[in-house]
Amino acid sequence: MSEPDISRFNGIERSAVLLMALGEDNAAEILKNMEPREVQNIGAAMTSLKDITTEELRGVLGVFLQETHSITTLGLNSNSYIRGVMNKALGPEKGNSLVDRLMSNDGVNGLESLKWMDANTIAEMVKKEHPQVIAVVLGFLESEHAAEVISELPTRLQTDVIIRLSSAEGVQSEALLELNNILDDAAITSSVSSSDMGGVKTAADILNLVQGGVDQDILSGIDKMYPDLKQQIEDQMFVFADLVDIDDRGVQTMLRDIPTERLVLALKGADEIIKDKFVSNMSKRAAEMMLEDMEVMPPVKLSEVEDAQKEILVIVRKLADDGTIALGGAGGEEYV
Repeated sequence: MSEPDISRFNGIERSAVLLMALGEDNAAEILKNMEPREVQNIGAAMTSLKDITTEELRGVLGVFLQETHSITTLGLNSNSYIRGVMNKALGPEKGNSLVDRLMSNDGVNGLESLKWMDANTIAEMVKKEHPQVIAVVLGFLESEHAAEVISELPTRLQTDVIIRLSSAEGVQSEALLELNNILDDAAITSSVSSSDMGGVKTAADILNLVQGGVDQDILSGIDKMYPDLKQQIEDQMFVFADLVDIDDRGVQTMLRDIPTERLVLALKGADEIIKDKFVSNMSKRAAEMMLEDMEVMPPVKLSEVEDAQKEILVIVRKLADDGTIALGGAGGEEYV
């Protein structure tokens, strides 16, 4: 029997299918252990999944087929199911709030709740604040989220904010409390300390994930004023070319999470050594199909290739953070 085609799902969507197959209680237990950004991404995927076929379900669940074969209502955009999962994972107040925002894009207040807001909302909220305040906000967010926020900020602010973020060695709890009070009259509930945000590594992680060439514009701006700082940031950045330093097992793991169409686009403008790294870790048939897709692909904008590469780096970073793969090259730990 041939393998079911689940190529239309990315990694997050496959995770959403799996959680929905597990049932509300089990899904809720898993969601409790995720970061707010991850819960938001999974929840958004749940709301968008529709018409999942039995074959696709079998492909996603694999060895769990017998236990889940009777489930036939997955992905039918069941808002009540999603609300039930989120309520059990986060409690009624947070759960309902998250689902309502996913359905209607409503905002929330408070420093801790910035993690639940979309990038445009945060940018609109802080763009008139002092650049140092914006730097604190970016340092408080996960890198992927912060990258989206800085892309929404006016160009004149972007370089200044990254310079301040790179130079920060921490933010005192009193400053965090004051910022929280600006955003919300409620007391801060986060346990974030001064050591949790800021510094060259934080700036590099954010720039790694900024798309559309904005990262290079910011680095060029920094180079004009602080060339040494620009070099420090670049030394900490993990770029697409560094994927060649990941071992073969890690690449094979990555390939399970990277949508084929995004990989084809990302490799369109990559060096041969990177292409060979991926091809050598694919089955002969999969490699032939990918190379054929690349050959017939019409000319594409360099910015589109770079965006696809950034998306893949997001996936790789998450796998590395989970301990699933080990990074080599820039931005990774050295081994002796």
